[in-house]
Amino acid sequence: MMSAMVYPVSVAVERLLAPRNRMTTAFRLVLAIPHLFLVGGIGFSMVFRTGSDDLISLGPETGLLGLVAGILAIVSWFTILISREHIPGIRQYTRFYLRWRVRALSYLMLLEDRYPPLGDAPYPTTVTIVDPAGPRDRLTVGLRLLLAIPHFIVLAFLLIAWWCTTIIAWFLILFTARYPQGLYDFGVSAFQWLVRVEAYVLLLVDEYPPFSFD
Repeated sequence: MMSAMVYPVSVAVERLLAPRNRMTTAFRLVLAIPHLFLVGGIGFSMVFRTGSDDLISLGPETGLLGLVAGILAIVSWFTILISREHIPGIRQYTRFYLRWRVRALSYLMLLEDRYPPLGDAPYPTTVTIVDPAGPRDRLTVGLRLLLAIPHFIVLAFLLIAWWCTTIIAWFLILFTARYPQGLYDFGVSAFQWLVRVEAYVLLLVDEYPPFSFD
């Protein structure tokens, strides 16, 4: 089990290097479509559209459940600023969404071969989120998106690199049934970085995510 618990959000992945399932790897993107529709693919983004219809919407990377989580994060932004309270039901839903998303992305990006459940159920990849111990930080909540911009920039490059290494691993698995350890470890590290930033943006934690693979 590969894990770290320094930051209050941690992803743990049961390492699966070999032997890998060539058949499900070959059709991984197709098999993952139901999860992509519900919890999205790689990335957390806001889409700004201009033209005859000016609007701001959550990007397709979040999926339908992620769209709801984004709307609830806006609600939570107001409730935390006003009362320092993160409504328990909203927090519970957001954690549920993130747990599902972590399982789906682990499968999509070839870290696991076992098909993820549609909902909550045991899976080799998990996410642990430690609740804030004290009152919420109104200042960092109010400026949350601005504070997260440096991470968005880093993730733009990091996720491109992760996609490239995943494509390389896809070919290697098809030919050798093995995921090279170096590429796998990089994927797990990039994955944890992404999940920490998403948890931060969704207001589950107030601690600033580290610029680190640890």
